[in-house]
Amino acid sequence: MRFDVVTLFPELFAPLLTSGITRRAFESGQVDVHFSNPRDFASGNYRRVDDRPFGGGPGMVMMAEPLTLCLKSIQVERHDAVPVVLFSPAGVPLSHSVVARLADSQGAVLICGRYEGIDQRFIDAHVTQQISLGDFVLSGGEIAAMALLDAVARLQPGVLGSADSHQQDSFNPALDGLLDCPHYTRPENWSGSTVPEVLLSGHHDRIERWRREQRLALTARLRPDLIAQARQAGRLSPMDEAFLLGH
Repeated sequence: MRFDVVTLFPELFAPLLTSGITRRAFESGQVDVHFSNPRDFASGNYRRVDDRPFGGGPGMVMMAEPLTLCLKSIQVERHDAVPVVLFSPAGVPLSHSVVARLADSQGAVLICGRYEGIDQRFIDAHVTQQISLGDFVLSGGEIAAMALLDAVARLQPGVLGSADSHQQDSFNPALDGLLDCPHYTRPENWSGSTVPEVLLSGHHDRIERWRREQRLALTARLRPDLIAQARQAGRLSPMDEAFLLGH
């Protein structure tokens, strides 16, 4: 798959593409990342990509024309029709389902805005999906784009050490959309705190039930909305419901 990132600051992405376990996806080309700078498509001696907003107010607005020329150049090179994604506070929250769809697609064009925003006419004409990291504002879309690329990369075959690793992630359908359970490693006793006895028992059925109950308890306490979604989808067993009722 191929992701084209439209950004004024492509250098910000270098650590993501060359560090950590997910670099395997980028170095192998499983997730092929290209960068385009709208400043390269701006006119005039200063190659301006922003201007003051009509109606007054603080900040600057990214101009529609350089972004459009940049996008059209990408589309001519790609020869395919993929989503044009803008990272914006108005977007849908980035979730596992959004990541999973993109991880199993041909990719997308990722628009990283800057300044006060982007001329709405570009958004209306070209953007097919808006995504948000949450109810807060960043200085630009680059951090959101990196979060998306990292999440997509770790779902690619062979990228993680174990093929089943991402199946145990929070929000994964394999966990019925619940939060993951707590994890422990050596030593067994650390600063007076011990590992739960069941994890040392070697009894796999008991361990799996303990992990299931921990996921249920943690999710009910921190994200009850996920419990409601799992219940509505029929993903909770009678044993799960009995545990939640008595917990």
